[in-house]
Amino acid sequence: MSDTKTRILDAAEQLFGRNGFESTSLRAITTEAQVNLAAVNYHFQSKDALIDAVLERRIGPVTRRRLEMLDVAEADPAGLTLEKVIEAFAAPVVEAAMGQPGLAPLMGRIMATPGAFLERVFLRYMEAVKSRFLPALLRSGVRLPPEELFWRLHFMVGSLAHVLVFAPVMPAMSNGLCQLNDGRAIVNRLVAFCAAGMRAPVEQMEKEA
Repeated sequence: MSDTKTRILDAAEQLFGRNGFESTSLRAITTEAQVNLAAVNYHFQSKDALIDAVLERRIGPVTRRRLEMLDVAEADPAGLTLEKVIEAFAAPVVEAAMGQPGLAPLMGRIMATPGAFLERVFLRYMEAVKSRFLPALLRSGVRLPPEELFWRLHFMVGSLAHVLVFAPVMPAMSNGLCQLNDGRAIVNRLVAFCAAGMRAPVEQMEKEA
């Protein structure tokens, strides 16, 4: 990848994370990247294509890593466990966030914009993940009604998003108790928390007449 293209992607990622997609102009990106508009048009043709390129650079590898880890978990002769399925879902995100400082602000901004999340992340990346992970959860022994399963998946994704966005302030919020230097420990805690939620008994919800 050329230096110019990388500078444009880096600048766009930073500004999208800080200001959102709609509020970030191509002029702001070219100023941040110290390039001219012709360079953006040459490499990406449009703002929409640039947004897609930024997301693919960060989310594409995470999606592929998730599916690779699930492949390994499903091939384990010892059998597929709930913890292994959740680990395959969560670990690549935590690993990427620790290695790519710009990922957390970008994902935080997307999560705060449901329309952008649905259009640019879920339909392009998460649909394939859902089609693999839902059956894997059932094969791992999860026994939940479909509606309850989707709610708990929603809560699991929310927990992961919260870790992604708020982990940087955890040391200050916990008065130094919670540190970020051990990604494996963060994943283990998250997996244990989500697995317990998946195994929790289903309460009969009373609906108002």
